[in-house]
Amino acid sequence: MNKFLILVVLSSILSVTAQAQKIGYVDMEFVTSKMPEYQKAQAEINQFSEKWAKDIQEKFREVDRLQRAYMAEEVLLTDELKRKRQNEIKEKELEAREYNNKVFGMNGMLFEKKKDLMKPVMEKVQRAVDKVSAQRRLDFLFDKSSDFVMIYTNPKHDYTDYIMEELGIELKPAAAASTASQTVAQPTKK
Repeated sequence: MNKFLILVVLSSILSVTAQAQKIGYVDMEFVTSKMPEYQKAQAEINQFSEKWAKDIQEKFREVDRLQRAYMAEEVLLTDELKRKRQNEIKEKELEAREYNNKVFGMNGMLFEKKKDLMKPVMEKVQRAVDKVSAQRRLDFLFDKSSDFVMIYTNPKHDYTDYIMEELGIELKPAAAASTASQTVAQPTKK
């Protein structure tokens, strides 16, 4: 009987606690895609990525050129010159691979650049999330666009618009522009 009573009390406490929690979600991918700062940072990251990719391609082209030259001259070379050329090719290839890892590897130059450029943007978004969550008294706010799978979401728990409003992002710029043009286009009556 005591165990049953304890179970009833615990379940009622847990159900009251669960009912008191307020949950919401936000589509962070949509929010950030509307931020000019995010778009600018993303464009800058793409520029660095393309430049570094070209540098790496050039290094591998050099390795390929050395290999073709070696194969064309291999018959004419002494064993010592063959080893020397093979070592030179291996060193260039290793150099190209190391540079590739230095740029695109974990904690590489691209990762660091992305972290540096995105940090202020993400801090701004986080401040807006914190403010909206506090104002709306949310206990949990999930990111709909993350790897966290949400099979169903009720739109009444979507706080994306509130976050965008807090960030000063216009919610429906096309609708506002068309309304403004209709107002201007109407002739005045006398």
